[in-house]
Amino acid sequence: MTCLNRRDIGLLALRAGTGAVLAAHGTQKLFGWFGGGGLEGTARAMESMGFRPGRQSALAAGLGEAGGGALLALGLATPAAGAVAAGAMAGAVAVHAPAGFFAQSGGYEYPAFLGFTSAAIALTGAGRYSLDHLTGHPLDQRWTLAAAFLGSALAAAAVVGRRAREQARQAETGTPGA
Repeated sequence: MTCLNRRDIGLLALRAGTGAVLAAHGTQKLFGWFGGGGLEGTARAMESMGFRPGRQSALAAGLGEAGGGALLALGLATPAAGAVAAGAMAGAVAVHAPAGFFAQSGGYEYPAFLGFTSAAIALTGAGRYSLDHLTGHPLDQRWTLAAAFLGSALAAAAVVGRRAREQARQAETGTPGA
């Protein structure tokens, strides 16, 4: 086995594992699979944490995780898939940040790890054993990577900013919420 093959097999393992975990979490949010709350349960949870509107927040999180994860696992549109997944994980970090860093206390350690891994895969590329390679990398371009990360960063900033404004409004009016 040459170094190139080991590298590509390593990227395949990293993509498949990270993508599968993300896709599973996304399907919990969207469909209630694997013990998840489904779209309605996730929407209620998002509302209670200050992410409004809850249904749109739940849908965005679920699609970012399930869609980005599935595309990462396949190695298809890898720059965009990694950026979308990283953006979804930035939102998850915001959800878990009040509990601190470590996952054992409900912190953001786990979503941060998934986000950094997704971003690294987006930057590195899918490798030889991917649909990107099979199709000649039509979406694995520098402009795609830049546009995907910019769009994902703007979306994550909008969601987190909306939550912060809602929390500030609640603090001013004394309205219970997140």
